[in-house]
Amino acid sequence: MDTSKQYDDVIRKCRSLFTAKLKDYGASWRIFRLSSLTDQIFIKANRIRTIENTGIQLVEDDILSEFAGILNYSVIALIQNELGTGQDGSLEFSKAAELYDKFVLQAKDLMTKKNHDYSESWRQMRISSITDLILVKILRLKQIEDNSGQVLVSEGADANYLDIINYCVFASIRLTE
Repeated sequence: MDTSKQYDDVIRKCRSLFTAKLKDYGASWRIFRLSSLTDQIFIKANRIRTIENTGIQLVEDDILSEFAGILNYSVIALIQNELGTGQDGSLEFSKAAELYDKFVLQAKDLMTKKNHDYSESWRQMRISSITDLILVKILRLKQIEDNSGQVLVSEGADANYLDIINYCVFASIRLTE
């Protein structure tokens, strides 16, 4: 099991989806406020949990594609957090792709460090537990947003989005093994 290679494979698929949608729609997501992005991530994570709990899926998009969507929305949130909310969909394709790469590289660096310290314990976790961890991160983000971004002793919004990216990669690896 080469985690680094598996990680890169998941990111490559997610990036391909991100850039294809960027070509189709432009950077229309630039208008999203962080709270709206957090809610988009919540909707997708909640759908995964509902399917896990009921075993019933009525919409074609599978769980793996929902994790990809959560990952991409998390990268978009990091981009928005850095650039601020746009008034329109203007962001050059090359700049959006560059920022995407920057943030997934940060996430991978974080994963590598945590993977060392935690001995890849995520490989023993149930996917449903990974889903729950994502939902916990979302609730934390909502609280941070409700507190106007202020935290006393906790990690800020960026750290939570980076963790969500990594949880999505882990779930994707587990689903395809």
